[in-house]
Amino acid sequence: MNRKIKSIRPFIGSKNFEIARSFYRDLGFEEIVLDAKMSVFKTEEIAFYLQDYYDKNWIENTMIFVEVENVELYYSELLALNLPQKYEGVKLTPIKYLDWGSECFLHDPSGVLWHFGKFK
Repeated sequence: MNRKIKSIRPFIGSKNFEIARSFYRDLGFEEIVLDAKMSVFKTEEIAFYLQDYYDKNWIENTMIFVEVENVELYYSELLALNLPQKYEGVKLTPIKYLDWGSECFLHDPSGVLWHFGKFK
């Protein structure tokens, strides 16, 4: 195959669509409303679709890894947003240093687990 892939955009669900939309805007994503039950959120070269759909098993098993240039800086910026204080269910886990690199974790209001990490 000789194709150039331009992007990958996962679909994630939300327990409360309006709260999730607000959370992702606060996280720094630009929202483009597609219809009453779906938006695309973008920042720089990445994007994902947020749906007004909730399935507990699916949501609680959704994980997204975002590679960042500087985990320490990214983590400090996440801390400054005070997301766990603003949104019920949001958890921010400090940086873990592992053999392959480092990462911190952020659970969104629905339970989707985001990994923000850097490879060695």
